[in-house]
Amino acid sequence: MQHEILISVGSNVEKEHNTTLGIQAMQNSFGKLVLSTVFESESVGFNGNNFYNLVVLARTSLSIKCVCQRLKAIEDKQGRTRDIKFGNRTLDLDLLTFDSVITSTPIKLPRGEIEYNAFVLQPMAEIVPNHIHPTTQKSYLILWSEFLLHSKNKHQRLWPSGFTYKGQAQ
Repeated sequence: MQHEILISVGSNVEKEHNTTLGIQAMQNSFGKLVLSTVFESESVGFNGNNFYNLVVLARTSLSIKCVCQRLKAIEDKQGRTRDIKFGNRTLDLDLLTFDSVITSTPIKLPRGEIEYNAFVLQPMAEIVPNHIHPTTQKSYLILWSEFLLHSKNKHQRLWPSGFTYKGQAQ
């Protein structure tokens, strides 16, 4: 059975290089991908270099646990360290949704940051505007509109990076 997954991608260390290699590794793992615009944003929670962020839509027959293991292996290959919670990242890959599953094991889905971070929600609203968030039962386009009007985080700065993946995704 094919599952639809959404993955957030972030990097603020050798951003173009690590973002490119991360996308290539996800293509090798999941096949055809749909990519959002690559946005640039300021670091959230610490002082650091700006991030590149995007959201990837993929399909897989793997379980949630196996997807998470695969994403962690891709991060590790790019030199990801996990010694501090908020810090620089060579590559950060987070499973945001897995079909419409709501669960807390092996990870919490849908991921909470969807509703609180512009660098996650805006790319989701771009590539899956009419998909419904499993717990709010609102489309990502509606959630993004509400975020811009009411969120305490609505002033998070986010802009198109100008970087375009040159591989075969999209």
